[in-house]
Amino acid sequence: MATGWTLNQTAALAARDIPDGAYVNLGIGRPECVADVLPGGIEIVLHSENGILGMGPRPAAGTDDRDLINAGKKSVSLLAGGSYFHHADSFGMIRGGHLDICIMGAFEVSASGDLANWSTGQGGVPGVGGAMDLALGARSVRIICTHLTHDGRPKLVDALTMPATGRGIVHRIYTDLAVLDPAGEAFIVRKMAPGVDAAALAAVTGAPLVFHVSPVTDPLTLPLRN
Repeated sequence: MATGWTLNQTAALAARDIPDGAYVNLGIGRPECVADVLPGGIEIVLHSENGILGMGPRPAAGTDDRDLINAGKKSVSLLAGGSYFHHADSFGMIRGGHLDICIMGAFEVSASGDLANWSTGQGGVPGVGGAMDLALGARSVRIICTHLTHDGRPKLVDALTMPATGRGIVHRIYTDLAVLDPAGEAFIVRKMAPGVDAAALAAVTGAPLVFHVSPVTDPLTLPLRN
C-alpha cells in the first residue's frame, strides 16, 4: 500500500470541508490545486488577492489567457458571473472580513495554531504577500503543506522557530499524511492517510498528538465541479 496522499488527494480533502456558499481565498502553491478538485453540486466562490472573484480551475491546454492569472502567476479561468478588479478592492474584501475561509501553505504550524509562512528567518528572501492580511481577515484559516520539510524536519511543531505570520489563527491542517486541528498543547488527528499509523505519525510530528480519527474514502472518487 502506498503511504500518504498525493497533492490532488490532499487538496480534495480540503475542498470537501468547504461549506456550500463559502467565499474562499486560495494561497500560492499547493492551495491552488483546490480550484481543480472542488466538489460538484454546491457553489463555492474563489477569491485571489491579485483581484479575482469567481475564479475557476486551470484552463484546458491551449485555452489559457496570460492576462488572467492568480496570485501565484498561474493561468486560471473565470466562471460565469466572475469578475476582476483593483488590487486595493481585493484587499478591502480581505481586511473587511468578507472571506469565510483562506487556505494557505506553511513553513511551520504550532499546536496552538501559530503560523509561519512568509520567512524562514535564515537569510532567504521573505515573501509576505497577503498572508498576514488573510491570516487576520478570513474567518477560518486552513493550511495545506507537506508533513516534513525537504530535509526531513517536522513542519508541525510545539512552538514556532521561524517568524510568525499570525498567532493562534490556524483551524485545520491538511498534510500528505494526516488531517489535524491545532488544540493548544497538542494536535488532534482527524484523518490519517493510507499506510500511516499512529506511531509513524507521532514519530514525524514535533508536538503531542491526540487521536480522534474518522474513516476516509479516496476523496477523488467523489464528483468534481468541473
